[in-house]
Amino acid sequence: MCVLTCAGCATVDADTLPAAPTKLPVTPVATATSTAANPSPTPPEATGVPTRTDVLRVGAVAPRELITRMVLPGTVRWVQPDQNPDWVLLPLDSSSGAHAAQAEWVYALVAAFPTVSDDISFAELMRLWRGEPTPTDQPVRLILSAETHAVLTKVWGAADPLFVRVVAADGLLEQAWEQRSDWAIIPFEQIEPRWKVLRINQQSPLDQDFQSETYLLTVRFGWRSSGAISTPAGLLSTNPISNREAERFTSLLLTGTTALVRRTAERMEQMGTNYPAEDIGDWLRNADIAHISNEVSFYEDCPPALPLRRGQRFCSDPAYIELLRTAGVDVIELTGNHLLDWGTGPFLYTLELYQREGFRYYGGGSSAMESRQPLLIEHNGNRLALIGCNRAGPENIWAGEEKPGPAECDFEFLRDEIPRLAGLGYLPVVTFQHYEVENFKPMNLTLQEFEQVARMGAVIVSGSQAHFAHGFGFSEGRFMHYGLGNLFFDQMFPLHRRQFLDRHIFYDGRYLGVELLTALLEDYARPRPMTPEERREMLETYFRVSGWLPEE
Repeated sequence: MCVLTCAGCATVDADTLPAAPTKLPVTPVATATSTAANPSPTPPEATGVPTRTDVLRVGAVAPRELITRMVLPGTVRWVQPDQNPDWVLLPLDSSSGAHAAQAEWVYALVAAFPTVSDDISFAELMRLWRGEPTPTDQPVRLILSAETHAVLTKVWGAADPLFVRVVAADGLLEQAWEQRSDWAIIPFEQIEPRWKVLRINQQSPLDQDFQSETYLLTVRFGWRSSGAISTPAGLLSTNPISNREAERFTSLLLTGTTALVRRTAERMEQMGTNYPAEDIGDWLRNADIAHISNEVSFYEDCPPALPLRRGQRFCSDPAYIELLRTAGVDVIELTGNHLLDWGTGPFLYTLELYQREGFRYYGGGSSAMESRQPLLIEHNGNRLALIGCNRAGPENIWAGEEKPGPAECDFEFLRDEIPRLAGLGYLPVVTFQHYEVENFKPMNLTLQEFEQVARMGAVIVSGSQAHFAHGFGFSEGRFMHYGLGNLFFDQMFPLHRRQFLDRHIFYDGRYLGVELLTALLEDYARPRPMTPEERREMLETYFRVSGWLPEE
């Protein structure tokens, strides 16, 4: 058996082969290799393999990545377009049975990350492909590589050249960011953080419950005879190749500030412990890893929530742990500045409670050494390292040699630790309890230090401190969100009610990007998903303050 890597032999309906796709830059930990970097194979005539009557000659209209992954017998040879292959690997039409598929290739409709639109119907996409009028909030033009254009032309028919343009694969992302009305179609394996993946008929290939059978950008490939040979001996496989395998996925949901105190605690007493998660609990439960930053310690002698306590010295009734359990929380960040409000005793009790309940924690601990230990998680082949620290203080809450508390931000330590973890194959995720500001934009120090940590190699840098949500940035393709806003906390001021919950997606050892979930706090305790109008307004505001949309 031999692995055929004849990337230059894909047959297309043109005089020349399409340019090889160049994968866009990802994080240093990601090890995906661009097929464009591979040299062209030696032509079949120069291999020294004698021509035999039992050699099967095959061609393809298929992605090069697919061709490189096919394992075929030694009696099968890829040939050039003008060499009359006996069999051709082609996209299948809808009448072909699933058993005929030798490969299933998932494509994604993508746009520049600061795109407000979230979805499009397949019917609207087809109208754009054919050059017919589309709604004003949809793209003006589709862009795609020559390779993808050749495949989709076989599936959908000819595209209108005024509305569908071929662009070099390594230029798609840059053009989409420059021409915001251009959306692209790319193979799933080329998704990276600066793309926003758009839904088609409410489906996204980033979904946990993705069904390739009903997703209309799934292309199935099978063999078709183009010569005299009637039996594709050695070609058929019972295990079709796919570029998207569910068992390689991991989702991490990062959230903002949680403090089960004051009016939030009052509502929990009145409406039930699980009241805060009634509307967004599924977002937490559906994540493979659900994170919260709980800024308050549980305390057995915590004063009762009723009558309402309005002070700033916070603690939570241990019974409230039920909310975290029912909501499906997996990981708890301990960088908050209220964790020692009632001293070290309740904090140590909280650590014991988390251990007893099976919650994993990071960013704080019983000593400085424990507090700065990364939380290492392995799931579906993805290795994540969560690191958290408190930048804002006050200094007297930071963990010491024999003192419990949140971890102090030590940038010299991070400068060594982040590359060390990356070198071990982990994807570093750093979360900060940074300085709080009542503004859409964080302070300059926050911007500088997030950038600094991203350049150290963190694939995600996220702010857990913000009661007032902040904007975003990218540094060398690494995602920075300066503050997500509250999760479960009672601030009902108009601009404090808006929340981000960031659903980060990892696949096959690399970071693909984030889906921004948006919520609005109700009744001092219960966030709910935003309406489409609320979401559009929020995204426009935060993309604008991030410098990605023009000022009004």
